[in-house]
Parts: sequence; C-alpha cells; structure tokens
Amino acid sequence: EVRLVESGGGSVYSGGSLRLSCAASGFTFSDYPLSWLRQAPGKGVEWVSTISRDGGIIQYTDSVKGRFTISRDDAKSTVYLQLNDLKIEDTAMYYCEKETVRGQGTQVTVSS
Repeated sequence: EVRLVESGGGSVYSGGSLRLSCAASGFTFSDYPLSWLRQAPGKGVEWVSTISRDGGIIQYTDSVKGRFTISRDDAKSTVYLQLNDLKIEDTAMYYCEKETVRGQGTQVTVSS
C-alpha cells in the first residue's frame, strides 16, 4: 500500500521559512517522480513543484520560483520542500503526491 506522510508545516510570519518533509512507503521510491501540491482556503488544488526520479529535472510553478526548493533523499524515501521568503498567499495545505496518491497534508500558515 502506497503511503505518504507529510510533516513540517506550521505558522510563520511573512519572510519566514519552513521545511516540509514527505516520508514515503509501499513502493520503490527511487522509481518515481514526486510532486508537491497545495490548496489554499476556498481554492482549488495547485501544483507547486515536481522532481524527477533521479533529481535531474525539477520544475516549479512561477509564483514560487526562487523561493521554494524541492529535493529528495532516496535512501530515506523522503521528499522535501524548502519554503523561504514565505508570503501570505503561500498559506495552504501542502500535499506530496506520487502519481494520483496524496498524503494527508501539512498546513502552512503565513501571517503579516
């Protein structure tokens, strides 16, 4: 059974940083690209970033380029999302995703 467990969310002020983690199990981690998505209150799900199987291809949505960094540690079956220079509009539930499977999410709240 594929399982994804996100952690690391919290409440921060504008300009602050957080590091999100997603621990995976139930599949061969190194065989799959992984993504982060987010859903702000009252809005639809938004794709944030994807990292390829070998980490050689990384993509970001425009609004987070230069502020967020995705990475993966295949030895730990974990994918990370470093969030820097956070803005109020980054407030959302953040999910990691493998194909169509998502975790339960971790909440990020940014205040001024």
